[in-house]
Amino acid sequence: MQIKLEIPDEVASALVPPGSHPPRTALEALAIEAYRQRRLSEYQLRTLLGIRSRYEFDAFLKAHEVEKYNAEDFEHDLATLAKLDEANKRDRSA
Repeated sequence: MQIKLEIPDEVASALVPPGSHPPRTALEALAIEAYRQRRLSEYQLRTLLGIRSRYEFDAFLKAHEVEKYNAEDFEHDLATLAKLDEANKRDRSA
C-alpha cells in the first residue's frame, strides 16, 4: 500500500527533525503508534522498518522512548501470580 500525505511546510518542519527523511519519519511514527497499541507485533515492526537484530530493535525503541514492558503487562503478570499463589495454597491444603 502506498500512502501520500500533504503537510504544510510550517507544520512539517515541526514534525520532522532537521536532517531526517520525512517519509521514513512518518512511517516510523505510524508504526511505533501501532506497536504501542499492540496492533503490530515486534516481528511485524522489525520487518516493516527493516531492523535485523533484536539489539538494533531495542536501541530503536529506546531512542523513541517506547517501553516493551508497560503497566498493562505488569497488571497481567500480577494477576497471574495471584492465581498461581491461590492454586499453590489449594494444593498444599489438599
